[in-house]
Amino acid sequence: MPSHGLVNKSMNEKAIILNSSIRRDIDAIDQIYAALGRHATTSRSLVKVDEDGLIVISYHLHHLYTAFENIFQNIATLFENSVDDKGRWHSQLLERMNLDALPLRPQVIDAIAYDALNELRRFRYVFRHAYSIQLDPERLVLVLRKALILKQVYRQQLEKFMAFLQAME
Repeated sequence: MPSHGLVNKSMNEKAIILNSSIRRDIDAIDQIYAALGRHATTSRSLVKVDEDGLIVISYHLHHLYTAFENIFQNIATLFENSVDDKGRWHSQLLERMNLDALPLRPQVIDAIAYDALNELRRFRYVFRHAYSIQLDPERLVLVLRKALILKQVYRQQLEKFMAFLQAME
């Protein structure tokens, strides 16, 4: 019986740490959105941005997805949502965060956030791995629009999940 209390205490401590980690990542996400705002005031203006400007915007979009993925990896680690297919672990991780896995854990993101994040995930892959292509301003407009949609919904969804974590503490 005492070991049960230890397991609960251990899970409580992990929930506290995860909650703090998510808060830190939300601060980073806010900074990335602020940087994006300085470089891309509207998605329409990207068609007139030079190559260097497109690279800067792409860099911030890349980091934006990475910050969200860090949150999701930490959540998956705590709740042992392992990803089996190593070839598509990025997409599987995102899919898992869209699942309601109660009583283990609630859904982290809804369909709107999932759609936006999935577009950012695909863009990040191209940005990381396609060394010889030029950035397409029209494609970047689509990705930036998805990022701006995400900006409107992500905080409320993460706050709801963090309330679940606080209930575990």
